[in-house]
Amino acid sequence: NAFLKISTSNNQLVVADYFEMTNQSAENSTDTDLGSGGALVLPDLKDASGNIRHLAVGAGKDSNIYVVDRDSMGKFNANANNIYQEIDGVLSGGIWSMPAYFNNTVYFGSVGNNVQAFSISNALLGTSPSSRTNTQFEYPGVTPSISANGTSSAILWAAENSDPAVLHAYDAMNLANELYNSNQAAGGRDQFGSGNKFIVPTVVNGKVYVGTTNGVGVFGLLQ
Repeated sequence: NAFLKISTSNNQLVVADYFEMTNQSAENSTDTDLGSGGALVLPDLKDASGNIRHLAVGAGKDSNIYVVDRDSMGKFNANANNIYQEIDGVLSGGIWSMPAYFNNTVYFGSVGNNVQAFSISNALLGTSPSSRTNTQFEYPGVTPSISANGTSSAILWAAENSDPAVLHAYDAMNLANELYNSNQAAGGRDQFGSGNKFIVPTVVNGKVYVGTTNGVGVFGLLQ
């Protein structure tokens, strides 16, 4: 139930800083752990005063987004979360996955929910999504992947744990615009097996690779 900053000075692993929420005991006793999700290190961001911020963002089963300052993470306070930013209740269903980042936007795919985009301005996440997919993704939600040509033509890829599995492609700048999914072609042409948990689409050399329970689907441009 914590973000940990680990130092490697003198070849020793030491906790140099951390953040843990004030209700960690209650979350621990009800299996509502932060550790079901992963932390994402954000690029350097400039706040409204022109200061450079070094941030990390993550979420777990309690539906909250936590943003920590990696230079001063907040540690533990029994009365209040001393944290850079906290957005409560926006990830209903909880997170069992990693967020993705592209061009000042963070993307989360919680369980039983849409993939949601949160825009960043002045080193702060928006408190409500700037766009979301029309599709809702059942357990374990989605770890999205982004492909792009620099900062343009960005596509968000998401694998749906269903039978058959479904690969979705969305306009990363407006997730309501679905560009493709593997159930669209007639006769099941693009279907590629049963879904699997915790599968992340991998993009390399113009192709998208998605694992299933018994193989790997490889997607590319039609010739």
